[in-house]
Order: sequence, then structure tokens, then C-alpha cells
Amino acid sequence: MENKNKQVYNYTVLLEKEADGGYHAFCPILKGCHSQGDTFEEAVENITEAIELYIESLMADHQPIPKEDLIVKPLSILI
Repeated sequence: MENKNKQVYNYTVLLEKEADGGYHAFCPILKGCHSQGDTFEEAVENITEAIELYIESLMADHQPIPKEDLIVKPLSILI
């Protein structure tokens, strides 16, 4: 029988619009977890899948799952 006890993980992802079109997406807390997409929605879908695979890989290797501790603070700089 399949394990029904699933855990929810919450992570901040950053999406950057690329100069040549599309979006680059990454999760800062999960080092090396990057993806991309031609549209914003596709990039979100792709980074979600990348995070799922990243966490599954950590679990398979019996590694700890990082907890989100990122603080996002927009700053306005007047020069």
C-alpha cells in the first residue's frame, strides 16, 4: 500500500525574466536547484518539479531536508 502521509514543504523561489525571452527560476535554499520556462507559468511548473525531484533525491540519500530560513526584503536605493 502506498504511503499516504505526505509532508508539505514551503520554499521561496525567484523568477527572473531573461533578455532573450522566457524565465529563469531557482530556489535559493536548495543549492543548485534551477529551472526555466518559456512562460512564467511554465517556469513555475518546472521549478516545482525540480524541487520535488531535489527533495526526493535527498530522501533517497537519507539527507536532511532544508528548512526555509530566507528573508526577502525589497530595498529602494536613492542615489
